[in-house]
Amino acid sequence: MSYAELIAQSNFSFLEGASHPEELVEQAVALGLKGLALTDRDGVYGVVRAHPRFKDLQQEGRTCTDSFRFIVGSKVQVEDLPPLFLLARDREGYAQLSALISRGRLRCPK
Repeated sequence: MSYAELIAQSNFSFLEGASHPEELVEQAVALGLKGLALTDRDGVYGVVRAHPRFKDLQQEGRTCTDSFRFIVGSKVQVEDLPPLFLLARDREGYAQLSALISRGRLRCPK
């Protein structure tokens, strides 16, 4: 059986997530999950800390790219709609997700 958590929010999603991004990656690897998608609310804030920890775990031999996949994503809230969980497939997807979040932020009142 294989399982990947595709909706995980770190403590950067204030009032929604409680764990540090590094801890989420460490726990997912320790549990033997096949992957983890970090989907903080309206941003990719936790990736800055989670991705380096994922790379450290790879170098330590605790995981490899064949057995665990770290996915960058975001929970995007659009007015009057249910939240959308967007996952980036690759670097281009990450760039598109970042641009989408930036455009959305620029349209919101301060």
